[in-house]
Amino acid sequence: MKIWTSEHIFNHPWDTVTKAAMQKYPNPMNPNVVGVDVLDRHIDVQGRLHSSRLLSTEWGLPSLVKSLIGATRSRTYVQEHSVVDPSQHTFELKSTNITFTNLVSVDERLIYKPHPQDPEKTVLTQEAIISVKGVSLSSYLEGVMENTISSNACKGREAMEWVIRRLNMEIEELAAAARSTIRTPMAAAVTDK
Repeated sequence: MKIWTSEHIFNHPWDTVTKAAMQKYPNPMNPNVVGVDVLDRHIDVQGRLHSSRLLSTEWGLPSLVKSLIGATRSRTYVQEHSVVDPSQHTFELKSTNITFTNLVSVDERLIYKPHPQDPEKTVLTQEAIISVKGVSLSSYLEGVMENTISSNACKGREAMEWVIRRLNMEIEELAAAARSTIRTPMAAAVTDK
């Protein structure tokens, strides 16, 4: 078993980062995520948003890894559950693979919280527990998976920045459209006098 941890600070407020995290897929940095299906979404009595999603991923597994785990396919599925608590300003996401669970388990937990000293920043803490069982070279495979998770975490942070830029552009476009709509009737009223 291997445990991987990471902490990252986004230079954006918690609500912006949370919105981006909910809209993270699809993105060009993580093309291996080929599908996202919402299985359930509800608000509990405490006002927290619960979401359960199924992520379909396509991995280009090296032939050595395929032969070690006896895999012939590279499509895998991940179950994800998240809770957004707007009153506590926390967003917690837990995911686990549901493919190859007899051989490999990867349990990941991400927590987004406002930075304690700067509310305009958000702290992301990540943890993944990796366990390979029943195959030779399991320690080697756990190391390979740990490196992959680390690399994907970097891509995931890049994807979050990409989504945030996209959301900011959409807001600017809406604001520009609203400004032009407001100016047009006023300009017409002035020219009618």
